Amino acid sequence: MQEIIALLTSWGIPLPDDLNWLATMIGFTIVGIGMALGWIISRLSGRHLKGFWERVAGERAEGLADRIIKIIYHASVSIVLAVAFFAYDWWTYTDLIIGAGWGLCAAYMMWHIIRATGFARWIGLAAAVFTFALILSNAVGGLERVTLVLDRIGVDVGDTRISLLGLLTIAITGLILFAIVRIVRRVVSHSIQRSSALDPAQKLLADKLAMIVIIVVAFFVGIDILGIDLTALAFFGGAFGLAIGFGMQKTIGNLIAGIILLMDRSIKPGDVIAVGDSFGWVNKIGIRAVSIITRDGKEHLIPNEILMTEEVENWSYSSLEVRVNIPIGVSYGADLDLAHKLMLEAATESNRVLNNPLPRCWIVEFGDSSVNYELRIWIKDPEGGVGNVRGDIYVRVWNKFKEHDIEIPFPQRDLHIKDWPSGMAEAVKDGAKIEVAEPPEPSEN
Repeated sequence: MQEIIALLTSWGIPLPDDLNWLATMIGFTIVGIGMALGWIISRLSGRHLKGFWERVAGERAEGLADRIIKIIYHASVSIVLAVAFFAYDWWTYTDLIIGAGWGLCAAYMMWHIIRATGFARWIGLAAAVFTFALILSNAVGGLERVTLVLDRIGVDVGDTRISLLGLLTIAITGLILFAIVRIVRRVVSHSIQRSSALDPAQKLLADKLAMIVIIVVAFFVGIDILGIDLTALAFFGGAFGLAIGFGMQKTIGNLIAGIILLMDRSIKPGDVIAVGDSFGWVNKIGIRAVSIITRDGKEHLIPNEILMTEEVENWSYSSLEVRVNIPIGVSYGADLDLAHKLMLEAATESNRVLNNPLPRCWIVEFGDSSVNYELRIWIKDPEGGVGNVRGDIYVRVWNKFKEHDIEIPFPQRDLHIKDWPSGMAEAVKDGAKIEVAEPPEPSEN
């Protein structure tokens, strides 16, 4: 520091008797310069990095993109102050002020990063306080004492030492790796979704596999950073894995079944399927189950194994076009040619009915009370439901039949009596009510 005093004296700058004031002024000046440089860097590069991150992460950029300018500002100030701190042997007061500014900026940076990656507020606050305390302790020369105290607080379990320092190291490493996994996951997922060479099922499969690979890599990186020896846990790990294998065989089976479903693309997100009593469109294919949303808004979670082992009716496997059959009865006394024409008109006027293939109408049988037709139409949006299409066409057919006096019959019977019992004819003439019992069913014998 004598060089600085000599330089200021040569410039004719009067120095106070108490040099602590000079050390304090130098510390605040360095912090002010660092804040100014951080503001300039964040304004010059922040918007570009924010736009780049939004392009890379897409919709998943929410959170980090809104805080990226603040993160760059505090990171820039922290770097400038760290360089200034280690570049020269300052007075104690100068080191304290620079260390405090550096710690505050690093704490704010840690807070914004943790909140942007989805952690709770208390985790961000704890990480920020710990970061500030760590940097400030290093600035006043007490970091080694702090680590020594933290290491002494612990217990010995056999040959293993479990200390507060080790637990904090594990927690910080896990926190950092989790944040990195979340950020990498967003970038990779958005890149997969933007790929035009993959269909939706392949994108979903690639996304799931990428997530597994990222988690596995992060796990082994964390093990390597912490220096954990896995060979000592080999025996217990094998026994634990065996127990997990028996206890989670259904879960593993559903996982493998889900991967197979995504690979062979027999069921894809957006398909309209029927499994047992569940009918709806596939919302997503998860690790354990497939989510199906029905027309009434209910979401059914069907295990992947069921879709692999049981019969599944996929309405949109090779094409979204689905034929709907609508039975209609017409009276025997009606003009059948006119009825046929009106039914086709009603089908054609419906909004969701396709013109190619054209609607068809056929006589399927001569029933007891009506001539039974089957109106066959095609739609290409089965996820919109089938009952509403039938209802719309039934209403149109009813209005057209009513307009042209075509009767839709209902079951009725004509009773012919050859011999009247004595006194019954007179009773009928007098308006008496006569109940006629149904004849017994003929016996098969």
